[in-house]
Amino acid sequence: MAEHTHSTTLDHPTTLQPLNLLHVDASSRGDDSVTRQLGSRFVETLQQRHGNVEVTRRDTTRGLSLIDPDWVGANFTPVEQRTAEQHAVLAQSDALINELQQADVLVIGSPLYNFGVPAALKAWIDQVARVGVTFRYTENGPQGLLSNKKAYVIVATGGTVIGSEIEFASGYLRHMLGFLGISDVTIIPAERLNTNSDEALETVQRVINESVSALHHTLTQAA
Repeated sequence: MAEHTHSTTLDHPTTLQPLNLLHVDASSRGDDSVTRQLGSRFVETLQQRHGNVEVTRRDTTRGLSLIDPDWVGANFTPVEQRTAEQHAVLAQSDALINELQQADVLVIGSPLYNFGVPAALKAWIDQVARVGVTFRYTENGPQGLLSNKKAYVIVATGGTVIGSEIEFASGYLRHMLGFLGISDVTIIPAERLNTNSDEALETVQRVINESVSALHHTLTQAA
């Protein structure tokens, strides 16, 4: 399910380049989700600072299909040879990829489920990682086709230290985004919330503010 919103803050110059932001949520906890709340806070903070942000929100827990034999068959059939049914099979993937291609900034909220990413987020990755569309193979190895994008990944854990040997979400997401060509990735940790929630949330809010300030500075320098 995707939602589209637009924000223009009059306190900032309207000459700033419009910014397209894709906000991807993956938590199954609904409004009680820490990653959903922190992701929304990041987006709102950026809207207040930048003043010209168009937001598409993608909730991966609602309506995403898993890839299956029909999907694989359609994906590896040359475009000009696909049947109407095969185009229909890939329609959701095409829409998700279009959202990602249009985005200047990507914000992903991922709780740590069983030491990795939620199945819903993995389903989204499987839908957008398509050979010949978002990456390709060359004589020098794979090449990502999504460039000039900045990604912020908010990872929340109950008791696991982010970046430790038993935490497989942040490294995987950084690798997958880089594989697709998005190499500018900032991991925003909200770790060990079950034992250190107040300090962790204070830290992550500071990181969000610093990340938004740095991004806003980059955007104003480029204007």
